[in-house]
Amino acid sequence: SAVRNRMVQKLAAAGMRCAPVLQAMGTVERHRFVDTALANQAYEDTSLPIGLGQTISKPNVVARMCELLLGAEIAKEGGLGRVLEIGTGCGYQAAVLGLLVREVYTLERLRGLHEKARDNLRPFRLTNVHLLFGDGIAGYAKGAPYSAIIAAAGGDHIPQAWCDQLAVGGRLVAPIAISGGQQMLLVIDRTPHGLKQSVLEPVHFVPLKSGIA
Repeated sequence: SAVRNRMVQKLAAAGMRCAPVLQAMGTVERHRFVDTALANQAYEDTSLPIGLGQTISKPNVVARMCELLLGAEIAKEGGLGRVLEIGTGCGYQAAVLGLLVREVYTLERLRGLHEKARDNLRPFRLTNVHLLFGDGIAGYAKGAPYSAIIAAAGGDHIPQAWCDQLAVGGRLVAPIAISGGQQMLLVIDRTPHGLKQSVLEPVHFVPLKSGIA
């Protein structure tokens, strides 16, 4: 708990001002989402391996993306409703989102990670977090439209399905590869007049892949 509080203090010192995000980051026990051997590094600002070639994102990246989601136009009318997460991974970001929004649908294409996330999330009893096994590129049309969509993997374009499943006033936050393979954080807002894109800072995520495994 003390180490987790220090992590939150560092996030605040680095410029994170969003109180609900800081509170959620201070509540979710990140060490429960990594292998025991890595637990002593769980609250450092670093990404860690979670198996199957995937990683758990840095705390500051999780906090930053959650803060961006909460800035969606639709959130100003009383918070975020249903949110779609692409790439459950070990379940950490889904747990943080579960404390910030009304409902989370989270998709994972690797069965091993889908099951690991389910085991990791069980003790938290987050009844508003729904784990789905499937191809994230297709999104999850049954739950659409979404107030927000967040992706933990990046390709060279944003799948059309994600844009189609975003509500008017909703916001999509995802990494995207630009020329030279550099990844940038992309924000897409769905306005009544169409899609508005903003390219933000450089990030480093695993590549977005199709299919299930």
